[in-house]
Amino acid sequence: MTRELTVDDLVRAGIAVAAGLLAALALRMLLRWLGRKAELTRWRGDDVIVDALRMVVPLAAIAGGVASAAAALPLTRTVQHTVNQVLTVLLIFAATVSVARVVAGLVQSVTQSRSGVAGSATIFMNITRILVLAIGFLVALQTLGISIAPLLTALGVGGLAVALALQDTLANLFAGIHILASRTVQPGDYIRLSSGEEGYVEDINWRQTTVRELSNNLVVIPNGQLAKTNMTNYMRPEQKLTVLVQVGVSYDSDLEHVERVTTEVVAETMKEITGAVPEHEPAVRFHTFGDSRIGFTVILGVGEFSDQYRIKHEFIKRLHRRYREEGIRIPSPARTVALQQGSVVIPQQRGTENTEPGEMTAARPV
Repeated sequence: MTRELTVDDLVRAGIAVAAGLLAALALRMLLRWLGRKAELTRWRGDDVIVDALRMVVPLAAIAGGVASAAAALPLTRTVQHTVNQVLTVLLIFAATVSVARVVAGLVQSVTQSRSGVAGSATIFMNITRILVLAIGFLVALQTLGISIAPLLTALGVGGLAVALALQDTLANLFAGIHILASRTVQPGDYIRLSSGEEGYVEDINWRQTTVRELSNNLVVIPNGQLAKTNMTNYMRPEQKLTVLVQVGVSYDSDLEHVERVTTEVVAETMKEITGAVPEHEPAVRFHTFGDSRIGFTVILGVGEFSDQYRIKHEFIKRLHRRYREEGIRIPSPARTVALQQGSVVIPQQRGTENTEPGEMTAARPV
């Protein structure tokens, strides 16, 4: 038997609810102040945590006030138990959503800090969010008195059937996890596949990797295929790289003069062109006695793979202009045709590695 409801019971219940609402309002104002302070820090994780707490902390205060009000009222044991269960499930739901947001936000923050780009690896965010929500759902069922053992057994059997039916999808999923965990590829990296595709990695999700080519076209590659193919990552272990430019000068050139002039042009290009490496030490290496020229390699430093096109473009223009000013001649490819009486000459490409493109000379009587 429960006692009758009195005015004092209603007053106490009203005070409990009002106290819960005031506490929720005060906590919300406090969290808003903490959010402004968190925006001033470099770490993005505190912003994520404060933003998630804005929902669960005020709701917990309100639930506490309602629970206190229910305790003050002359309710039956069954009703009291039902109210407590409903409030507990609501708190579990709010806490689960908040924790999922915090974990997903922290994962996004970590991926951004490691890759250095605005994009994030959504595969980790989705997996962690689903896991947290699933755990919260199971806890809520257990709180309501529902046994989760049969559910876990059914999920195990069903999961096996789903795994057999979705072998390719799961292969792509675990391949994406392996790629990110091994850190061979991260969003923002510039990669080139053995099949010829190349570009910046935009995102790695649960099924596929998106690559943006320099032409701004998107190439979608299944994670399983990406994990099996030969790949060159131009951002790892270091983003800076060197590019080679092949040059040739005539045999009557002063090689000391050529080297000095070329080195000056390299140093000028490295300092003035955006994307170059100013501290790069100019390097010129002679390597070939060609049929019409002496060949050498110029080594340039670039800050990123896509910068090489602009830097090579500017370097070749500047080098050509400087060679003309200094009187250094770059010979054109030569082709020699010999005519003999009673014979017809058929030009053939020479088979030596030092032959310049377009240089052919041979005679065969007919």
